[in-house]
Amino acid sequence: MPLFEEHPQRRALNDEVHSRPPVPLNTPELVSYLAFLHVDGSADLEAAHLHQLAAQLGLPEPSTDTGHVSLDAGEFRLRWERHSEFSSYTFFRHGADHALLAVPAGWRKGIPGQLIVATQVEVRDADDIPAETVIAQDGHGFTPTVASQIAGGAGWVLTDFRIVEGFSRFVVFNRSLTPRQAGRSVQRLVEIETYRVMALLAFPVAKDVGRLLARAEGELADLMDNMGNSTSTDDERRVLNRLTRLAAEVERSVARTTFRFGAAAAYYQLVRQRIEDLREVRLDGYPPIREFMDRRLAPAIATCATMARRQEDLSGRIARNSQLLRTRVDIELERQNQELLAQMNRRAKLQLRLQETVEGLSVVAITYYASQLVQYLAKGGKDYLAPATPEVITAVSIPIIAGLVALGLRRMRRQLAAEEAVPGH
Repeated sequence: MPLFEEHPQRRALNDEVHSRPPVPLNTPELVSYLAFLHVDGSADLEAAHLHQLAAQLGLPEPSTDTGHVSLDAGEFRLRWERHSEFSSYTFFRHGADHALLAVPAGWRKGIPGQLIVATQVEVRDADDIPAETVIAQDGHGFTPTVASQIAGGAGWVLTDFRIVEGFSRFVVFNRSLTPRQAGRSVQRLVEIETYRVMALLAFPVAKDVGRLLARAEGELADLMDNMGNSTSTDDERRVLNRLTRLAAEVERSVARTTFRFGAAAAYYQLVRQRIEDLREVRLDGYPPIREFMDRRLAPAIATCATMARRQEDLSGRIARNSQLLRTRVDIELERQNQELLAQMNRRAKLQLRLQETVEGLSVVAITYYASQLVQYLAKGGKDYLAPATPEVITAVSIPIIAGLVALGLRRMRRQLAAEEAVPGH
């Protein structure tokens, strides 16, 4: 078979779809799930922390490069996964005891990051305690508010989505689920809980943005009123400065919240997809998970989406109004510049007239002094110039001198004008 040049990531990309298979579960099984947000570089500490657990349990050091690790300690199993914003730790324990009780306490308390989700899933055999009996007895220790059949009736799930003693809780009754079906169902339930909480991280942000938008929209309306009432360029510049500051404030908010709002929409889509994968069947008197999420989670996500749209819309309106105001300011500046140029043109013409007047006076003065010199010379040589008298010679020289002076000044003006027209002079 011929050898081909293989893409360096071909095998890794192919194995990615097989990297997180569901853990097969045999009832009874207790699952404890923890999700920790990455804060202050906590993600960089997770590998060493997992190696520490493996050393305590006498297991080989796991590789964390793929972003997922499975450890089997006998008494419990651990599945670790790293996601973009959080890492999850799922502990499985067969039997009736709390899954975390078998985990070394010191290691458990030292897990890096901030806890964002903690939930327990109890997988029980429906033949031991029928789901109907559990519901009638107020949920076997908790009051379920959400209940439905899953996997086309092969199992039941009960929950109330409340945190009690630090954990939310699901009870899954296995009627005819295979071990892999049970594992997939539990995985979907903990993912629904995780993505639900992660999506809601945007809700407090949306509230803060809502307060900012209410104030910014009111300020923008006031600025537009001020722009309409502006009577001078200085007024418009003051409005433009305030509008620029408002634009900067809104753009900072957009930059800080775009990721959070986008992530909320993506997480919500994952919640809906995982609910779809459960294949729920409604139980009389109880809402299924889909209905609960549509009633409780969807409005919060819609609020986030609305705030994101309002924020983008406000940013666009501020940009358009800023452009309009800049155009008005530019037009006013152009008008002022035209007036200034007209004034400079008038001054230049006046200066030219004055210069021409001065040049005329200069011709007269130079002619006068030059004719006096001619007269002195004529008087000194009158004996040689007879019969012409000094007065006649002086009178004849005046127009000649005036013409020569005028021609000289005109030539000088032309030379100066030519030098000014040459670049660099």
